[in-house]
Amino acid sequence: MAEPDPTEGRRSDDPPPRLETRGLTIAFGRKTALDGVSFSVRAGEIIALLGDSGCGKSTLLRAVAGLEQPSAGHVLLDGRAMSARMPPEERGVGMMFQDYALFPHLTVLQNVRFGLHRWSSGEADAIAKARLEQVGLADRASSYPGTLSGGESQRVALARALAPGPRVLLLDEPFSNLDRRNRDRVRADTVSVLHATGATALLVTHDPEEALLVSDRIVLMREGRIVQIGSGADLYRRPTSHFAANFFGDLITFPSRCMDGVARTQLGAFPAPGTADGALVLSCVRPESITLSDPGAGCPARVIRRRFLGAFSELILAAEGLAEPLRLTVANDISTREGDIVGLHVDSEASLVFPIEPD
Repeated sequence: MAEPDPTEGRRSDDPPPRLETRGLTIAFGRKTALDGVSFSVRAGEIIALLGDSGCGKSTLLRAVAGLEQPSAGHVLLDGRAMSARMPPEERGVGMMFQDYALFPHLTVLQNVRFGLHRWSSGEADAIAKARLEQVGLADRASSYPGTLSGGESQRVALARALAPGPRVLLLDEPFSNLDRRNRDRVRADTVSVLHATGATALLVTHDPEEALLVSDRIVLMREGRIVQIGSGADLYRRPTSHFAANFFGDLITFPSRCMDGVARTQLGAFPAPGTADGALVLSCVRPESITLSDPGAGCPARVIRRRFLGAFSELILAAEGLAEPLRLTVANDISTREGDIVGLHVDSEASLVFPIEPD
């Protein structure tokens, strides 16, 4: 089913969103890559397109850039529909590719000013130098890409994408080529630059943690459709489906039956308001919503193993009715040992109950 029109309910005097898609559909042969995708992005907002490989997020990015033509639907920038015949360079959209695509024969400064054809030579130099200053690479202006580290190459690519002042900046897995240490630092620097410049950005990632760290809102996708849109807190705490809940971290899930608005589980009763009596549902809880108590005060479980993790320890527990061992992270001052019987107490307000989705 297509997403609802995002303009519905908007007052006529409201400014249009910086970017909007309406019923965007793209098919490659018999495969539908995008199926009626509609969403909007406010000016200055950073949106993460999140999902597994093949869910359509990169296709959506390319459609916004004008590199893929939709079979149905529209892309609008500042309320103006982009014609299918309008070339990417005329859309006011900047794109930063996964491999950065720097020209090896040009200096860093020449790379950044490469797309500044509308400005005089002096103006282009000034803009390029200002962007390099913003990403902390003013001292590498005369260097060549072959002498740069991965993090420096990423920042040069960001400066080049921002140099023409695009209305929307598109980033396709921009940190995937960096090791963990550099990725965390460069990612933080990139977000800082985007906020400082007021850029409107659409960023593709398959990493839920990255989406939470970089974005104002997340567009979660599955099989060419939008599953849920919202802030990271919304998607984590108030997911609308088991798929969305499971995408954002460990989830203990077991089928349950509802009665009187409650799903009864091995770990206690979970609120399920509005659910029909006798309905089968998936009852879920995140490990951090479970605390240890005396054996008689909660669901009894046996400690199979305790593993030291530095500031914390991990407990692996077995409880009757749970198909797999439960892993909990606890403070090191908890004296529980292997073989001990403990009680598991669940914060029922943090529980999640979903209808069983068809395959």
